[in-house]
Parts: sequence; structure tokens; C-alpha cells
Amino acid sequence: MAEIKYNKAIQRLEEIIAKIENEEIDVDELSGCVQEAVELITTCKKRIEKAEMNVKRVVEGLDRETEEAK
Repeated sequence: MAEIKYNKAIQRLEEIIAKIENEEIDVDELSGCVQEAVELITTCKKRIEKAEMNVKRVVEGLDRETEEAK
């Protein structure tokens, strides 16, 4: 799957879920949509984990600066 922004991935996931819930997907299309959803979820999870690590690094840096300032 090509690189996709988090918000676009979530939007596409919501579209797939709506189609499934509204029974707008036939059996032949369902497998492909489920595979796409799995890829989108994986992408979103990786983005969240990366953001979480970045926030943690920033907070740790602030903690160090606060300790050094004492």
C-alpha cells in the first residue's frame, strides 16, 4: 500500500465499515475490502506508535531540562 496520511486512512476505514454495515459489499468484494482494512489499521497503528515515541522523547527531554535547571 502506498504511503497514506493517518486521517485519510481513518476516513477510508470508516467508508469500508459503513459499506459492510449497510451490506453494500458483495461477497466477491468483501475479501479485498477486509484486506485493505487490515493494511489501513496496520498503517494507523504504526503512525500512532511513532507519534507516541516522539512525544515520549520530548517529555523526557523536558524532564531532563527541568532537572538540569535545578
